[in-house]
Amino acid sequence: MNNKINGACLCGLIEYELDEDFKAFYQCHCKQCQVLTGSAFASNLFTDPQNISWLRGVDSVVLYEHPNRKISKSFCKFCGSAVPYVNKSKTSLIVPAGSLNSEIEEKVHANIFMSERARWSSSDSSVKSYELFPD
Repeated sequence: MNNKINGACLCGLIEYELDEDFKAFYQCHCKQCQVLTGSAFASNLFTDPQNISWLRGVDSVVLYEHPNRKISKSFCKFCGSAVPYVNKSKTSLIVPAGSLNSEIEEKVHANIFMSERARWSSSDSSVKSYELFPD
C-alpha cells in the first residue's frame, strides 16, 4: 500500500491528496517551463491521471492549455500557485513538486531539455549560499 501525501496552493484554498506512486520525476529546463514557472526549471512528478483526491478548492483551479503546443499549467485563481493537472494526452497527472506539503522518498530521475537551460542558472559551488536572506 502506498503512502498518502498531500499538497496545497500557497493561500491554502486548494488542497489535494494522492498516493505516493510516481512514474517519473523530472526537472524540465525547456524555455516554456522557464516562462510558466518564472524560474530556471519546473520540477514535476508524473503519476496516473486518477491518482488524486481534491479535498477542497477544485473550483478555484484554472487550467491553461496552449492552443498550438502540448503545454499546460494549472494554478490557483487567487494566489497563482501551481497545482496538479492531467496532461493534454490524458496519460499522466502532473504534480508540481513544490505544491506538496508532504516529504517524499522519490528523487529526481532526470534533468530534461538541458539544451534550453537558462544560462544564468547555476549549481556552481563558488556562488554564495545563505539559509535566509543575506544581511
